[in-house]
Amino acid sequence: MDGLLINTEDMYTVAINKVLEAHDKGTMSWDLKLQLQGLPGPEAGRKVIEYYDLPLSFEEFDTLNRKHQAILWPTSKFLPGTLELIAYLKERNVPIALCTSSTVEKFHHKTSHLTEAFKAFDVIITGDDPRIPKGRGKPFPDIWQLGLKELNAKFNTDIESNECLVFEDGIPGVNAGKSFGAYVIWVPHKDAIALVKDHKILGDRGEMLESLEHFDRSKFGL
Repeated sequence: MDGLLINTEDMYTVAINKVLEAHDKGTMSWDLKLQLQGLPGPEAGRKVIEYYDLPLSFEEFDTLNRKHQAILWPTSKFLPGTLELIAYLKERNVPIALCTSSTVEKFHHKTSHLTEAFKAFDVIITGDDPRIPKGRGKPFPDIWQLGLKELNAKFNTDIESNECLVFEDGIPGVNAGKSFGAYVIWVPHKDAIALVKDHKILGDRGEMLESLEHFDRSKFGL
């Protein structure tokens, strides 16, 4: 969701940079940012603390980070191509699930002013869903497995993971989608494309796009 459907990935960067700058650590580099995208919040926060040797406990870092995030979430907006793709899939009765590492609380903070579009999703799974074992967030496939299970239960279908398309923006999410067995559409942040364009993790089970606007629906019979 973050950085793929809505611009909240940039807001994570802004919030973390405010914490870093307050401790004379400069701004976050993209080599770290690429490691954080799609990770559960606590894991991402601990990586930042360790990487920059911040004199903060995770709880202290999280409090500061959340304070900055809370100001930004109400201004989130959809990224190019998102609304058009969601509407297209919905009109054609294609089952769609949203599987985000965000907690349910953060999900609502980020999307409370965008609820109409998010109603189009048949299933929404958040990273703190108790059915996901502790420590099994992305890059593990559990959240996608749960999303598919819920879709099949809702529509009384028997869709297999290798029949699914997974859309992701970060490396942990791409690895989760691959482990799940889906074909992965990787849409990196525009500032990260130069760093990841030669990345080999997709293999023959995925492709990279600069934007959801460039997704070729006809290629997948949609």
